[in-house]
Formats: sequence, C-alpha cells, structure tokens
Amino acid sequence: MGIIEKMRLDGKKGFVTGAARGIGKCTAMAFAEAGADVAVVDLDYEVAVKTAEEIAQATGRKVIAIKCDVTDEADVQAMVNEVVEKLGGLDFCHANAGICINAPADEMTYAQWMKVINVNLNSVFLTDTIAGKYMLAHGGGSIINTASMSGHIVNVPQPQCAYNASKAGVMQLTKSLAVEWAKKGVRVNSISPGYIGTELILAAPHLKSLIEQWNAMAPMGRLGKPEELQAVVVYLAGDAASFTTGSDFVVDGAFTCF
Repeated sequence: MGIIEKMRLDGKKGFVTGAARGIGKCTAMAFAEAGADVAVVDLDYEVAVKTAEEIAQATGRKVIAIKCDVTDEADVQAMVNEVVEKLGGLDFCHANAGICINAPADEMTYAQWMKVINVNLNSVFLTDTIAGKYMLAHGGGSIINTASMSGHIVNVPQPQCAYNASKAGVMQLTKSLAVEWAKKGVRVNSISPGYIGTELILAAPHLKSLIEQWNAMAPMGRLGKPEELQAVVVYLAGDAASFTTGSDFVVDGAFTCF
C-alpha cells in the first residue's frame, strides 16, 4: 500500500466531539473527505444536525449527529454505543470539545475553574477511556486529543490559568494513555493549535483588540485557519501513523518558538 492509500480513511468509523462548529466541524469534514463515516458530537444538537447534513452532502459519506454532554460519564458511554451501533464500529475519535474562561486567578471562582477543568480535561479522560475500551476489545484504533499551545506557554495578555493548566493536563494524559496502550493497538496523540480564526473568534467584537495583539506577536503575523489543522488529524487517524503515538503536534505558525 502506497503512502496516498495509507492517508485514506476509507471504511473507517469515528467521531468528533465539539464538532458542531469551529475546529471540530473542520476536522469532521476532513475525516469524511478522506473516506470515513463520522459522528458529529456536540451539546448543541440543532447545529450538530445542520453540520452533519452539510458534511454528508459535501462528501457522500454517512454522517450522523449525536447530542452529548462530554462531562457526563453515562452520556459519553451512550454516545460511544450509538456511534458503534449506527456507524458499525469505531476506529478513531477526536476529543475536541473545550471552553476558555479568561479571568485573573485571584478573581476566578472555584466554579469557573472546575467548569474549565471538567470540559477541557475530565471530558477528555472520559472520551478517551470509554472509546479506548471499545478499541482495545476490537483490534485497536486511534485517539486524537485537542490540547493547545497554551499547554506549552502562558498566553498574554489575557489571564487564563485554568485553560492553560487543563491543556497541559491533556498532553500528559495523552502520553500516559499512549504508553499504557502502546502494545495493545491503540494509539493516542494530541494536537496543539495556536490561535485559530474560527467563525466565533472572528465575529466576537470583544476579541478584536486581542487578535491585533496576537497577530503582532505571531511570526507569521496572522491567526491560523481551521483548515490548516486538517492534514495532521487525518494523518493521525489513519494507517500512515502506525508508529506515531504519545506525540503532541504543535500547529501554531511558530508562535511558541520564542
């Protein structure tokens, strides 16, 4: 099998959390374009349905929408069960759901801290381990987690200690699971995007001045595009990445290089 064939995902089944919009929508589209059947998983079911229909129409693949609270163990288990039942298996997943609360540490409430940790880190543990148990019992698979360059650096000028800590935790969880499952056929990797210009980010008036500051600091002078994350996740989901596990792929336009 040549490298182009190995990069294809024909016959594979997977899901993406936080996939109704933004990065998750973009990676779900990439998986389907590469030949996979995909579940668009999101708490916002209405938008997830529209996204699933859009991807299915564009790619001709089977694409379904599933509502799921990724911080609820029973909900995640039910979601994985539904993916397996409706798509016919589970070969890869992208644990992508996440939030950010910008607040100074001395003003941040414990409830705010826990909300970020639950969505960004605890949900990844639930998603990875529940999906991983299925993969371990059915010949293996690939798990991709969305970390962030914020797990490598402390972002400025915005204060976001909970977000930074959660994403560093995602990277270490990724490595830990990769080592535990290395001989069992389940690969676990993460991607660490830099500042990405999703529709919601670009449309937020209160972020305009921050975006200007980020761009001024960025070696490439701009935000990344969601589409610029597609190639790495398709690679990680497929057979071309058979020896790639426990790695974190920083896609940030060299932002963390200095």
